Amino acid sequence: MPPDNVAEFRFYAELNDFLSPEQRQQTMRYRFSGHPAIKDPIEAFGVPHTEVELIIVNGQAVKFNYRLQAGDRVAVYPVFKRLNIGPLLRLREKISPEPRFVLDVNLGKLARFMRLLGFDSLYRNDYQDAAIVKIAVSEQRIVLTRDRRLLHAKQIQHGYWVRAIDAGSQIDEVIHRFDLCRLIHPFARCLVCNGVLASVDKTSILDQLEPKTKRYYQAFRQCVNCQRIYWEGSHLENMRRRFAGLLTRERTDPSEIDMTQASNE
Repeated sequence: MPPDNVAEFRFYAELNDFLSPEQRQQTMRYRFSGHPAIKDPIEAFGVPHTEVELIIVNGQAVKFNYRLQAGDRVAVYPVFKRLNIGPLLRLREKISPEPRFVLDVNLGKLARFMRLLGFDSLYRNDYQDAAIVKIAVSEQRIVLTRDRRLLHAKQIQHGYWVRAIDAGSQIDEVIHRFDLCRLIHPFARCLVCNGVLASVDKTSILDQLEPKTKRYYQAFRQCVNCQRIYWEGSHLENMRRRFAGLLTRERTDPSEIDMTQASNE
């Protein structure tokens, strides 16, 4: 038997999160037979392809279908918002200017925060991995998950392994990772079903309101899907303080009313 071929790999920045401690920030030797597509050894190291933005082999950018050669020196990079890879080979299509998401069963609280900030975010607590993959492909959604193995599904083009444990840190992480600050549109979606909220005349929903709600609130929105009714709740200031770092501009449009309380929750 001829000796195995050897290539050298180095992973940069947060891609090291997927490596064992002794592998991080190190150049590693990878033994292989034949000429596998470079995507295979990258994922063999535990790094999902969805987390990789740029692959440089011997000084040249390559795609996932590049066939590994003996002696190759491989540098693998994550997404860098300040790194312009325009002249280089892109590994996948760019994310839509209006990104949509699908979240796994471990991210229910994050899904609620995403919806609160206006992002189209599908979530169910009984989603199976196969269903998430199907939704991501058919609806061109970004997968958010706490299960890094899910991101190894070859059909998924865009996905992200959420590192943080608590929902408050998770929302900050996702907003930063996908540069979403400029796209925030608070209280535009139903927190329960993800449907779009639309202004509704108070007189048309009077029979669904409690007496104090009828008396003290005048502006309402209703989910176009599940018909839940929202109004400006007493905990609004807590929400504003929580997202003060994200809500960097004042909204002057009177139609953009903060609706944080559902009538039938």
